Amino acid sequence: MQELHDASLAPLTTFRLGGPADRLVTATSDAEVIAAVREADDTGTPLLLIGGGSNLVVGDKGFAGTALVIATKGFTLDGTRLELAAGEVWTDAVARTVEAGLAGIECLAGIPGSAGATPIQNVGAYGQEVSSTITEVVAYDRHARETVTVPSADCAFSYRHSRFKAEPERYVVLRVRFALEDAGGLSGPVKYAETARAMGVEPGDRVPLAEARETVLKLRAGKGMVLDPEDHDTWSAGSFFTNPILTDAEFAAFHARVRERLGDGVEPPSYPAGEGHTKTSAAWLIDRAGFGKGYGSGPARISTKHTLALTNRGRATTEDLLALAREVVAGVRDTFGITLVNEPVTVGVSL
Repeated sequence: MQELHDASLAPLTTFRLGGPADRLVTATSDAEVIAAVREADDTGTPLLLIGGGSNLVVGDKGFAGTALVIATKGFTLDGTRLELAAGEVWTDAVARTVEAGLAGIECLAGIPGSAGATPIQNVGAYGQEVSSTITEVVAYDRHARETVTVPSADCAFSYRHSRFKAEPERYVVLRVRFALEDAGGLSGPVKYAETARAMGVEPGDRVPLAEARETVLKLRAGKGMVLDPEDHDTWSAGSFFTNPILTDAEFAAFHARVRERLGDGVEPPSYPAGEGHTKTSAAWLIDRAGFGKGYGSGPARISTKHTLALTNRGRATTEDLLALAREVVAGVRDTFGITLVNEPVTVGVSL
């Protein structure tokens, strides 16, 4: 294991923000990961797990404890069964499954971060979620002090949530197993309307895998959602806020607020989200509350390509970013009565 002291965490995050960690350890095997976690637990040392750093907002003061970078490697394909080590770069793994002619995660191309983070957040985009293909998650259970294999049915997956996210101090993901589909080089049924339109097909159609992946990458790039060191619009955590899921009563009150504020002819986005619940669009809320693309005059601003992305324009601090996030949350709440929830994990800070 590599070990550094008083090491900056900013280069390890896609925001490029955050102060130093007292101790920074990089583990390249499951055994090293477990050893570092056990050492921290045995000594009562605070522990911060870092994968691709695409879902982290680290405070300017840094982290008083051990930051553990999970840099394990492993891509094993057996027929349609895929196993990924937690440290594998997710977007590279997606590309390899497409090259192998297997469907199931092709529309998750371009999502930054590591494979180990995908079940925690139940990563999803463009009509796919990892929960639909994950069969098992191998994790170290810090309470039981042993490695466990959690079947998909026991992962408690829901929208941007899982058992692992619900108990962040308990599980350390080591490996993720998937069941993909051999559809003769075709994608899974296209579920997302925007993707279908971009490819000139109908929802439910299948297209060549490579076409599906390339289309998603182009859509993401157009929204600043593909990492580019030269483009400050990508110095972000992707979507900073989750799409609100409202009860029927909450949605009715929200709908009335929209008509009051914007007029009778305006209909907010709405999507079924289970019995008695409706999902609406955080991006729509932000834009209609007055925070358009490029909003802000300081070093932290809303992306010029997508209202859901808050960005570091190159000179920002974490406090600059949080000030912008708080302004957006307050504005949406005042306008529509909905409180947005941040998607990235905050370390040493909060909204």
